[in-house]
Amino acid sequence: MDNILVKLFKLPNTVFTTRELALIWQESDKNLLNAKIAYYVKRGAFIRLRQGVFAKSGDYEPKELGTSIITPSYISFETVLREQGMIFQYYKSIFLASYTARTIKCGKNIFVYKKIKDIVLYNKAGLMDRGVYWSASAERAFLDMIYLAPNYFFDNLRPLDWDKCFDLAKIYQNKQLISRLNKYYKEYAE
Repeated sequence: MDNILVKLFKLPNTVFTTRELALIWQESDKNLLNAKIAYYVKRGAFIRLRQGVFAKSGDYEPKELGTSIITPSYISFETVLREQGMIFQYYKSIFLASYTARTIKCGKNIFVYKKIKDIVLYNKAGLMDRGVYWSASAERAFLDMIYLAPNYFFDNLRPLDWDKCFDLAKIYQNKQLISRLNKYYKEYAE
């Protein structure tokens, strides 16, 4: 295996963008970079998932793929809420916070990007580094949801740390969100 691939396969990432490959390989010539990528795709060393996004194998991390297609983005909303046991409805889609609202199908995955304002999107408070992607904590996902869906129904809010919620709510700079948070707190926590 080429040294260029050995370097790549030692990384924990399962998905790479063209930009990431350029940085890893230290390749500034766009034509040469594209030729290298095409060569490795043809040899089967990479799988082209969509334009500008590649996987080392078919066993890639779908959440990593979602955060690679549109950047910046992080896993949130229904995906985190379901994983935390706060909603019981199953969704096949993976939900992400991003600078744009869009639904993208890639292979067997469906990614639903919900637009959130920049001061929230770029703030890492309440986000967890999962190594190859970022994910919201239960509290951040809850706040993201009530920020965009004021009357959302939750099956179980026991996993929430309400003090963290009130602390994180400040990053949204939104009085209506604080009012909604107080309403949920009075209804579920008291």
